[in-house]
Amino acid sequence: MARRSSSSSSSGAWRYLNPAYYLKRPKRLALLFFVFVAATFAFWDRQSLVSEHESEISRLRNEINQLHGQLRKAGVLLEENPATEIPRKDLVEIDPINNERREKVKEAMLHAWNSYVKYAWGMDELQPQSKNGVNSFGGLGATLVDSLDTLYIMGLRDEFQKARDWVAESLSFDKDYDASVFETTIRVVGGLLSAYDMSGDKVFLEKAKDIADRLLPAWDTTSGIPYNSINLAHGRAHNFGWTNGDSILADSGTEQLEFIALSQRTGDPKYQLKAENVIRQLQKIYPSDGLLPIYINPQSGQASYSTITFGAMGDSFYEYLLKVWIQGNKTESVKHYRQMWETSMEGLISLTRQTTPSNYTYICEKSGGSLSHKMDELACFAPGMLALGASGYGPEKAKQIMNLAEELARTCYNFYQTTPTKLAGENYYFHAEQVVYGPLSLSSNPVPWHQLFC
Repeated sequence: MARRSSSSSSSGAWRYLNPAYYLKRPKRLALLFFVFVAATFAFWDRQSLVSEHESEISRLRNEINQLHGQLRKAGVLLEENPATEIPRKDLVEIDPINNERREKVKEAMLHAWNSYVKYAWGMDELQPQSKNGVNSFGGLGATLVDSLDTLYIMGLRDEFQKARDWVAESLSFDKDYDASVFETTIRVVGGLLSAYDMSGDKVFLEKAKDIADRLLPAWDTTSGIPYNSINLAHGRAHNFGWTNGDSILADSGTEQLEFIALSQRTGDPKYQLKAENVIRQLQKIYPSDGLLPIYINPQSGQASYSTITFGAMGDSFYEYLLKVWIQGNKTESVKHYRQMWETSMEGLISLTRQTTPSNYTYICEKSGGSLSHKMDELACFAPGMLALGASGYGPEKAKQIMNLAEELARTCYNFYQTTPTKLAGENYYFHAEQVVYGPLSLSSNPVPWHQLFC
């Protein structure tokens, strides 16, 4: 039998590459087209999956690196290496100077904390000169509770655990004591919630709920503006005698952050509703310049004739307007907080004056239609508040707000820098060619504070 030659066999194979071959055989052409389309889809689908997989891996790697970075900054020592090695380029180099400063701050904290443990354990405050402990907040362990988050952030785990055990075993709020609603909220409720958020230990949340429940009757007024003092054991609320029955602006408007957070963590809306109702009531009487007097009648909800200030009894109300807006992720539901804050910042600007030629910017106080050229040291929260809120403005306004923040910060820095002890006075009065700061009046002032420019 004759064999086919190799050239004949080769030419037979090449015919499948000839388009004419398929034109004469439509079924095979259709099959070839189907195979081509299927192969194309399979190829692109695989490429898409590979691309998505690589993107997801990259995203997860970045999140892992960020989490490990945050844990290291918080002082958490990782017991094992992360599953994914952190690329060298993503590691943040620790600045040796900043690291040294951080350690000095930690040393200062340990010095203060160890002295508190030795001389005033479980009490509200340590008197450093007499080395005695005092219960100036009713025996609520104010220093201990307020220090919990700092201990945790600094990685002082043994100190934190000892404090945690005291909270669990010894902290009781069943006390026949008239507590400041404001001070108890920011120190005790806030301290417990931050400790809970960081550690996840539910003992802190339960204690926060306990004390908040004891504070809630303070909001049972006709207007919803709270009384500023309440007996923790009996629930009797009242205002301080020296306010003539009025509630204090800062005391009434500085519970929102903590009570909103408590509602979010417990799932019980009652805390948030009480605190936010205060802001709704104040909206009804909010003036066009956003500057409220420091006294509010808790029954009528109306402002009493009193001082307007960013210092004592006014300060943190304005601070919390901004921070609740941030806490609420700047959403529509908290937009009114930002609007109220921006209105108040225009009022703040109207109260600012500057010395000449030394160019120190300060914030006046206002009574009726007259200005008092007095600035509390407590008003030195304002530069930080302005810097925090500047980003919510457009570029031009944000720059103006930041410039004001820097100018006020310079003034506040000199409040401290110009005293022999580097401790600021409680308040400062701006007069011609001198600055008077309480309780002392310096007639010969070495700092060039000169005539006012009003």
